[in-house]
Amino acid sequence: MRDQIEAVIKAVSSVLYGKQEQIKLALTCIFSQGHLLIEDLPGMGKTTLAHALAKVLGLDYQRLQFTSDMLPADILGVTIFDPSSNRFQFHPGPVFTQLLLADEVNRTTPKTQSALLEAMEERRVSLDGQTHPLPSPFFVIATQNPVTQQGTFPLPESQLDRFLMRIELGYPDARAERELLRGGDPRERLQTLAAVISAAELEQITQACSAVKVSDSILDYLQRLIAYSRQAPEFSFGISPRGALALLSASRSWAYIDGRDYVLPEDLQQLLGPVTGHRLRAAEDIGGFGANALIQQLLSQVDVVG
Repeated sequence: MRDQIEAVIKAVSSVLYGKQEQIKLALTCIFSQGHLLIEDLPGMGKTTLAHALAKVLGLDYQRLQFTSDMLPADILGVTIFDPSSNRFQFHPGPVFTQLLLADEVNRTTPKTQSALLEAMEERRVSLDGQTHPLPSPFFVIATQNPVTQQGTFPLPESQLDRFLMRIELGYPDARAERELLRGGDPRERLQTLAAVISAAELEQITQACSAVKVSDSILDYLQRLIAYSRQAPEFSFGISPRGALALLSASRSWAYIDGRDYVLPEDLQQLLGPVTGHRLRAAEDIGGFGANALIQQLLSQVDVVG
Protein backbone atom coordinates (compact mmCIF):
# COMPACT_ATOMS: atom_id res chain seq x y z
CA MET A 1 0.00 0.00 0.00
CA ARG A 2 3.02 2.28 0.17
CA ASP A 3 2.63 3.35 -3.45
CA GLN A 4 -1.03 4.27 -2.90
CA ILE A 5 -0.16 6.38 0.15
CA GLU A 6 2.53 8.22 -1.80
CA ALA A 7 0.02 8.81 -4.59
CA VAL A 8 -2.48 10.26 -2.08
CA ILE A 9 0.13 12.65 -0.66
CA LYS A 10 1.20 13.71 -4.16
CA ALA A 11 -2.40 14.33 -5.26
CA VAL A 12 -3.28 16.45 -2.23
CA SER A 13 0.03 18.33 -2.54
CA SER A 14 -1.00 19.36 -6.05
CA VAL A 15 -3.69 21.64 -4.58
CA LEU A 16 -2.13 22.45 -1.19
CA TYR A 17 1.43 23.57 -1.87
CA GLY A 18 4.27 23.20 0.59
CA LYS A 19 2.27 21.40 3.29
CA GLN A 20 3.43 17.81 2.92
CA GLU A 21 3.97 17.29 6.64
CA GLN A 22 0.48 18.56 7.48
CA ILE A 23 -0.96 16.28 4.80
CA LYS A 24 0.86 13.31 6.35
CA LEU A 25 -0.48 14.29 9.77
CA ALA A 26 -4.02 14.45 8.42
CA LEU A 27 -3.64 11.01 6.81
CA THR A 28 -2.20 9.69 10.07
CA CYS A 29 -5.35 10.88 11.82
CA ILE A 30 -7.64 9.25 9.25
CA PHE A 31 -5.72 5.97 9.18
CA SER A 32 -6.03 5.93 13.00
CA GLN A 33 -9.82 6.35 12.62
CA GLY A 34 -9.71 9.66 14.47
CA HIS A 35 -11.10 13.13 13.96
CA LEU A 36 -8.96 16.13 13.05
CA LEU A 37 -9.11 19.74 14.29
CA ILE A 38 -7.36 22.39 12.20
CA GLU A 39 -6.85 25.73 13.93
CA ASP A 40 -5.64 28.63 11.82
CA LEU A 41 -6.52 31.97 10.32
CA PRO A 42 -9.14 32.15 7.53
CA GLY A 43 -7.82 31.58 4.02
CA MET A 44 -4.95 29.25 4.93
CA GLY A 45 -6.23 26.20 3.00
CA LYS A 46 -8.14 24.33 5.72
CA THR A 47 -11.19 23.71 3.51
CA THR A 48 -8.97 22.81 0.55
CA LEU A 49 -7.21 20.14 2.60
CA ALA A 50 -10.46 18.55 3.76
CA HIS A 51 -12.04 18.55 0.30
CA ALA A 52 -8.90 17.18 -1.35
CA LEU A 53 -8.64 14.33 1.16
CA ALA A 54 -12.25 13.38 0.54
CA LYS A 55 -11.64 13.36 -3.21
CA VAL A 56 -8.49 11.24 -3.25
CA LEU A 57 -9.76 8.81 -0.60
CA GLY A 58 -13.04 8.33 -2.46
CA LEU A 59 -15.18 9.40 0.51
CA ASP A 60 -18.62 10.99 0.45
CA TYR A 61 -18.17 14.62 1.51
CA GLN A 62 -20.29 17.31 3.09
CA ARG A 63 -19.27 20.81 4.17
CA LEU A 64 -21.18 22.50 6.97
CA GLN A 65 -20.58 26.17 7.75
CA PHE A 66 -21.11 26.79 11.45
CA THR A 67 -22.79 30.04 12.55
CA SER A 68 -24.01 31.40 15.87
CA ASP A 69 -27.67 30.71 15.05
CA MET A 70 -27.17 27.07 14.01
CA LEU A 71 -29.22 24.43 15.86
CA PRO A 72 -28.41 20.75 16.52
CA ALA A 73 -31.11 19.74 14.03
CA ASP A 74 -29.18 21.56 11.29
CA ILE A 75 -26.43 18.97 11.80
CA LEU A 76 -28.19 15.79 12.87
CA GLY A 77 -31.50 16.00 10.99
CA VAL A 78 -35.15 16.12 12.01
CA THR A 79 -38.14 13.82 12.38
CA ILE A 80 -41.18 15.11 10.49
CA PHE A 81 -44.73 13.75 10.42
CA ASP A 82 -45.75 12.53 6.95
CA PRO A 83 -49.55 12.75 6.54
CA SER A 84 -49.57 10.44 3.50
CA SER A 85 -48.10 7.53 5.47
CA ASN A 86 -49.42 8.66 8.85
CA ARG A 87 -45.95 8.15 10.28
CA PHE A 88 -43.00 10.17 11.49
CA GLN A 89 -40.08 10.01 9.09
CA PHE A 90 -36.46 10.82 9.83
CA HIS A 91 -34.72 13.23 7.46
CA PRO A 92 -30.98 12.86 7.98
CA GLY A 93 -28.79 15.93 8.30
CA PRO A 94 -25.38 16.60 6.71
CA VAL A 95 -23.59 14.61 9.43
CA PHE A 96 -24.67 11.46 7.57
CA THR A 97 -21.65 11.35 5.31
CA GLN A 98 -18.22 9.73 5.36
CA LEU A 99 -16.16 12.89 5.71
CA LEU A 100 -17.77 15.96 7.25
CA LEU A 101 -16.03 19.31 7.16
CA ALA A 102 -17.26 21.24 10.21
CA ASP A 103 -16.09 24.67 9.11
CA GLU A 104 -15.46 27.22 11.86
CA VAL A 105 -16.87 24.93 14.52
CA ASN A 106 -16.11 27.44 17.28
CA ARG A 107 -18.46 30.04 15.78
CA THR A 108 -21.54 28.14 16.95
CA THR A 109 -22.93 27.80 20.46
CA PRO A 110 -21.81 25.07 22.91
CA LYS A 111 -25.17 23.29 22.56
CA THR A 112 -24.69 22.83 18.82
CA GLN A 113 -21.02 21.95 19.25
CA SER A 114 -21.91 19.17 21.66
CA ALA A 115 -24.46 17.70 19.22
CA LEU A 116 -21.71 17.22 16.64
CA LEU A 117 -19.18 15.90 19.12
CA GLU A 118 -21.64 13.33 20.45
CA ALA A 119 -22.00 11.99 16.91
CA MET A 120 -18.21 11.90 16.61
CA GLU A 121 -17.84 9.88 19.79
CA GLU A 122 -20.70 7.41 19.32
CA ARG A 123 -20.71 7.36 15.49
CA ARG A 124 -24.48 7.34 15.63
CA VAL A 125 -27.35 9.77 16.11
CA SER A 126 -30.21 9.27 18.56
CA LEU A 127 -33.36 11.32 17.97
CA ASP A 128 -36.90 10.81 19.27
CA GLY A 129 -36.08 7.40 20.70
CA GLN A 130 -34.54 6.09 17.49
CA THR A 131 -30.85 5.35 16.86
CA HIS A 132 -29.42 5.99 13.41
CA PRO A 133 -25.90 4.69 12.66
CA LEU A 134 -23.55 6.96 10.77
CA PRO A 135 -21.81 5.74 7.59
CA SER A 136 -18.61 3.76 7.87
CA PRO A 137 -15.99 5.07 7.72
CA PHE A 138 -16.92 8.36 9.37
CA PHE A 139 -14.47 11.20 9.89
CA VAL A 140 -14.85 14.81 11.00
CA ILE A 141 -12.37 17.46 9.97
CA ALA A 142 -13.26 20.55 11.98
CA THR A 143 -11.72 23.96 11.54
CA GLN A 144 -11.66 26.73 14.07
CA ASN A 145 -10.46 30.30 14.05
CA PRO A 146 -8.14 31.57 16.78
CA VAL A 147 -10.12 32.31 19.95
CA THR A 148 -8.84 35.88 19.86
CA GLN A 149 -11.10 36.59 16.90
CA GLN A 150 -14.59 37.97 17.45
CA GLY A 151 -17.68 35.74 17.58
CA THR A 152 -16.02 32.55 18.75
CA PHE A 153 -17.11 30.04 21.41
CA PRO A 154 -13.99 28.14 22.52
CA LEU A 155 -14.31 24.36 22.72
CA PRO A 156 -13.98 23.15 26.32
CA GLU A 157 -11.32 20.61 27.22
CA SER A 158 -13.79 17.70 27.33
CA GLN A 159 -14.81 18.38 23.72
CA LEU A 160 -11.30 19.08 22.47
CA ASP A 161 -10.37 15.64 23.81
CA ARG A 162 -12.67 14.04 21.22
CA PHE A 163 -10.27 15.09 18.46
CA LEU A 164 -7.39 12.72 17.94
CA MET A 165 -5.19 15.50 16.60
CA ARG A 166 -4.99 19.27 16.25
CA ILE A 167 -2.76 20.85 13.65
CA GLU A 168 -2.01 24.24 12.11
CA LEU A 169 -1.28 24.91 8.45
CA GLY A 170 0.53 28.23 8.72
CA TYR A 171 1.63 30.54 5.94
CA PRO A 172 3.24 28.93 2.88
CA ASP A 173 6.92 29.48 2.29
CA ALA A 174 8.03 31.78 -0.54
CA ARG A 175 8.47 28.98 -3.08
CA ALA A 176 5.07 27.41 -2.38
CA GLU A 177 3.36 30.79 -2.44
CA ARG A 178 4.93 31.66 -5.80
CA GLU A 179 3.66 28.36 -7.19
CA LEU A 180 0.22 29.15 -5.78
CA LEU A 181 0.19 32.61 -7.35
CA ARG A 182 1.23 31.24 -10.73
CA GLY A 183 -1.18 28.33 -10.66
CA GLY A 184 -4.38 30.23 -9.97
CA ASP A 185 -7.30 29.28 -7.76
CA PRO A 186 -6.70 25.80 -6.21
CA ARG A 187 -10.46 25.27 -5.98
CA GLU A 188 -10.53 24.81 -9.74
CA ARG A 189 -7.88 22.09 -9.56
CA LEU A 190 -9.85 20.36 -6.82
CA GLN A 191 -12.47 19.42 -9.39
CA THR A 192 -9.90 17.44 -11.37
CA LEU A 193 -8.85 15.24 -8.44
CA ALA A 194 -9.94 11.61 -8.59
CA ALA A 195 -10.00 8.80 -6.05
CA VAL A 196 -6.56 7.25 -5.62
CA ILE A 197 -7.54 4.38 -3.32
CA SER A 198 -10.76 2.45 -2.87
CA ALA A 199 -12.81 1.96 0.27
CA ALA A 200 -11.47 -1.59 0.56
CA GLU A 201 -7.87 -0.35 0.30
CA LEU A 202 -8.53 2.31 2.94
CA GLU A 203 -9.81 -0.41 5.26
CA GLN A 204 -6.70 -2.51 4.56
CA ILE A 205 -4.45 0.43 5.39
CA THR A 206 -6.36 1.08 8.61
CA GLN A 207 -5.95 -2.55 9.67
CA ALA A 208 -2.27 -2.57 8.70
CA CYS A 209 -1.64 0.54 10.80
CA SER A 210 -3.26 -1.03 13.86
CA ALA A 211 -0.97 -4.07 13.44
CA VAL A 212 2.28 -2.05 13.55
CA LYS A 213 4.49 -3.44 16.31
CA VAL A 214 5.13 -1.54 19.54
CA SER A 215 7.98 -2.79 21.74
CA ASP A 216 8.05 -2.71 25.52
CA SER A 217 10.76 -0.04 25.41
CA ILE A 218 8.42 2.23 23.41
CA LEU A 219 5.64 1.63 25.94
CA ASP A 220 8.09 2.43 28.74
CA TYR A 221 8.98 5.73 27.06
CA LEU A 222 5.30 6.55 26.52
CA GLN A 223 4.52 5.89 30.18
CA ARG A 224 7.41 8.12 31.28
CA LEU A 225 5.98 10.94 29.15
CA ILE A 226 2.55 10.40 30.67
CA ALA A 227 3.86 10.24 34.23
CA TYR A 228 5.91 13.43 33.84
CA SER A 229 2.91 15.36 32.50
CA ARG A 230 0.87 14.28 35.54
CA GLN A 231 3.53 15.02 38.13
CA ALA A 232 5.39 18.14 36.99
CA PRO A 233 4.07 21.30 38.69
CA GLU A 234 4.03 23.26 35.41
CA PHE A 235 1.12 21.12 34.16
CA SER A 236 -2.40 21.90 35.32
CA PHE A 237 -3.34 18.33 34.39
CA GLY A 238 -1.57 15.55 32.57
CA ILE A 239 -2.15 13.32 29.56
CA SER A 240 -5.31 11.26 30.03
CA PRO A 241 -5.60 7.53 29.22
CA ARG A 242 -7.56 8.52 26.09
CA GLY A 243 -4.72 10.83 25.10
CA ALA A 244 -2.14 8.09 25.66
CA LEU A 245 -4.08 5.67 23.48
CA ALA A 246 -4.44 8.35 20.81
CA LEU A 247 -0.69 8.99 20.79
CA LEU A 248 0.06 5.28 20.49
CA SER A 249 -2.47 4.76 17.68
CA ALA A 250 -1.23 7.80 15.75
CA SER A 251 2.39 6.68 16.16
CA ARG A 252 1.51 3.33 14.57
CA SER A 253 -0.06 5.05 11.57
CA TRP A 254 2.82 7.53 11.24
CA ALA A 255 5.30 4.65 11.23
CA TYR A 256 3.28 2.82 8.57
CA ILE A 257 3.17 5.91 6.35
CA ASP A 258 6.94 6.12 6.78
CA GLY A 259 7.25 2.54 5.48
CA ARG A 260 7.88 0.72 8.77
CA ASP A 261 6.01 -2.00 10.66
CA TYR A 262 7.38 -0.90 14.04
CA VAL A 263 7.25 2.29 16.12
CA LEU A 264 10.34 4.32 16.97
CA PRO A 265 10.74 6.89 19.78
CA GLU A 266 10.95 9.53 17.05
CA ASP A 267 7.36 8.72 16.08
CA LEU A 268 6.12 9.53 19.58
CA GLN A 269 8.20 12.70 19.60
CA GLN A 270 6.94 13.82 16.19
CA LEU A 271 3.29 13.37 17.15
CA LEU A 272 3.42 14.49 20.77
CA GLY A 273 2.49 18.07 19.89
CA PRO A 274 -0.34 17.39 17.40
CA VAL A 275 -1.92 14.67 19.57
CA THR A 276 -1.50 16.09 23.09
CA GLY A 277 -1.07 19.85 22.58
CA HIS A 278 -4.83 20.49 22.81
CA ARG A 279 -5.12 18.15 25.79
CA LEU A 280 -2.58 19.92 28.02
CA ARG A 281 -2.84 23.12 30.02
CA ALA A 282 -0.22 25.01 32.00
CA ALA A 283 -0.75 25.50 35.73
CA GLU A 284 -2.57 28.71 36.60
CA ASP A 285 0.44 30.26 38.33
CA ILE A 286 2.68 29.88 35.26
CA GLY A 287 1.94 32.84 33.02
CA GLY A 288 2.40 32.48 29.29
CA PHE A 289 3.57 28.86 29.48
CA GLY A 290 1.52 27.58 26.58
CA ALA A 291 1.07 24.09 25.20
CA ASN A 292 4.08 24.36 22.89
CA ALA A 293 6.32 25.10 25.85
CA LEU A 294 4.84 22.16 27.75
CA ILE A 295 5.53 19.85 24.80
CA GLN A 296 9.13 21.05 24.58
CA GLN A 297 9.53 20.47 28.30
CA LEU A 298 8.30 16.89 27.92
CA LEU A 299 10.69 16.24 25.05
CA SER A 300 13.68 17.74 26.82
CA GLN A 301 13.11 16.38 30.35
CA VAL A 302 11.93 12.81 29.69
CA ASP A 303 14.68 10.38 28.74
CA VAL A 304 14.09 8.08 25.80
CA VAL A 305 15.89 5.29 27.63
CA GLY A 306 14.81 4.76 31.24
